[in-house]
This record gives sequence, C-alpha cells and structure tokens, in this order.
Amino acid sequence: MKLLVAALDSELVAFPDELPGFVRLVTGPGKLQATYALTRALDRDAYDEVVVVGTAGSVDPTAVGVHDVTAALQHDVSDVDGIAGQHVSLPPLVSIAGRPGTTIATGDHFVDDSDTVAAIRALGGTLVDMEAYAYIWVAQQFGVPIRVLKAVSDSAEDDAITDWRAAVATCSVQLRERIRDLYGV
Repeated sequence: MKLLVAALDSELVAFPDELPGFVRLVTGPGKLQATYALTRALDRDAYDEVVVVGTAGSVDPTAVGVHDVTAALQHDVSDVDGIAGQHVSLPPLVSIAGRPGTTIATGDHFVDDSDTVAAIRALGGTLVDMEAYAYIWVAQQFGVPIRVLKAVSDSAEDDAITDWRAAVATCSVQLRERIRDLYGV
C-alpha cells in the first residue's frame, strides 16, 4: 500500500476518493503540520512508498508543468552564524537518490514577492512550497521511499496567491494524470 499525501484537499480535487493501492492523507499546510501528520501516519501503519502531490511556485520562468522533486532545502531558516538556508540542527539539503529531478525550497509562508524569489534562486531552488522538505525528511527518518510531484501553479511573485487560487484545480488534473502514468491507477 502507498500513502498519497497532499497538504490541501484542493490539491486532490481531480483524484477519486478511493484510489486503488493508495491511502489518502491531507496534512494541512506548512512544515509543522506536514511533519506531524506524516509522522503520525508512518508511525501507525507501514507503507511501501509515500507519494506526495501538490502545487508549487516557480522561481525559474522556464519551470512549468509537473516536476519530480528530488531535493529540498529550507529557504526560511538560518544558522547561528546567520547563514540563510542552513538550519541549526537539520541538514541543509534533503535529497531523494535514484532519479534526476528538481530542487524545491520549502518555507512556512506563501511566496509572492521578488525579493524572496531572488533569495531562493541564490540558494539553488527552482520551485518553492511549504511542505516538501518536511515530507522528505520524515519519510527518510522512517526509511520509507518517497516521490514528490509538484505542479507549477504560479510565479511566486506579483499577487501569486490569486494565480494559485485560479490554478490549483488545473494542477490537480495534471498531477492526477502523472499518477495514472506512473502507477497505472
């Protein structure tokens, strides 16, 4: 059995309530809710794989469509020396070995301004979200394989929240199609 994970119900609107071979988990937005909900789920039951679907802002204008995220960093932390992207006790980058993919920058606020986008680009992020780092880190603590699929919903600038609201349903359709292609369900 696989665990299908999304932060929000709206990211799953194109998915059937019951997907053969999958159990659904909606964690809520942000790193803390993602960590808590996924930890509880993995502590309670054994899964063959965690499959995350969701939306992301793009900090690279050429990054569109659905991305297989294979590395995540935290853009909203700094260490005791003030170095951005470095956490005082967590790794600066969590990665999924075995396939090429995209690096995402995770933080606890919705990014919609050019200054934050520039800072994320400087850290090496292509996409930005609020949960991917947490999902990858938790799955790795449990030794469970994880796949993170993110559909680009907005440019992370200039009133991006309006773009996200308009795009989330379309992104869900794109993610549903990718799950069908990858898993045959």
